[in-house]
Amino acid sequence: MTRVAAIDCGTNSIRLLVADLTAPDGASGAGAACELKELDRRMTIVRLGEGVDRTGRLAPKALERTFAACREYAEVIRELGAGRVRFAATSASRDAENREDFVRGVVDILGVEPEVITGDQEAEFSFTGATRELAGGAHRFEKPYLVVDIGGGSTEFVVGEDHVRAARSVDIGCVRLTERHLVRDGRISDPPTPGQVGAIKADIEAALDLAEETVPLAEARTLVGLAGSVTTVAAIALGLTAYDPAAIHHSRIPLDQVRATTDRLLTATHTERAAIPVMHPGRTDVIGAGALVLLSIMERTGAEEVVVSEHDILDGLAWSLA
Repeated sequence: MTRVAAIDCGTNSIRLLVADLTAPDGASGAGAACELKELDRRMTIVRLGEGVDRTGRLAPKALERTFAACREYAEVIRELGAGRVRFAATSASRDAENREDFVRGVVDILGVEPEVITGDQEAEFSFTGATRELAGGAHRFEKPYLVVDIGGGSTEFVVGEDHVRAARSVDIGCVRLTERHLVRDGRISDPPTPGQVGAIKADIEAALDLAEETVPLAEARTLVGLAGSVTTVAAIALGLTAYDPAAIHHSRIPLDQVRATTDRLLTATHTERAAIPVMHPGRTDVIGAGALVLLSIMERTGAEEVVVSEHDILDGLAWSLA
């Protein structure tokens, strides 16, 4: 048995997974033979990418919020005794001129250097984490899979069966699109105007064109959606009164429910969105753009439903330590 910790630091949130990787019946060998038992999974909204699209730099306050979460996670890792740690940093830290300030801070706190992974690496880990449970059993999800990981700064698209066949990362994410189109004089439009929604939609469609140059989106038989925008849309569509990962994981949300939820979010005020029981405070202002990314993907690919996964890049990072 190996106890590992995986940390995923994105544009909007930083997340931790501590898990045991065990070989069934005492078998040994590669990670494919292992089972993953989750011990602790948590998320903190730190908005590391705040302003990066505009300034090209990580803001001091954003760095301090992130380092505060790292200190909390370091304590959890010590308490649970994880022997191996892998820290992946994604879109915001890829784009920032002062990424070395971020790297030094993480090393000082956690003793491990963050890997500023490429978009393609991010896609690979996400695919592994999301699809490992889909084959066999009672799930019966058809292959090939299209895994979409809608983050704060970027969205990853991956098509594959048992392994990745094609992947592409494009710069559309809920934070990036919100800051680019909905922020005026430091304030977020509440709710966005039809013109602003149209501008976001145009950016998404252009990014989907780029993704299709590499990834055969239309070939997929099962669309799998990851990350907070997708899970929040699912929780709202399911009518949950509290966020319940077990109810959300592997739920199947039809296109018409995604469209209705997106319309609701894009026409609601901040107060109305914040009052939704499953809404995390850190997602209130960016969820409309994230939902629109998901809806646009479903409309482009012709997907009748999205299979929602609570397992994603964190699980892929953990498996990589097997």
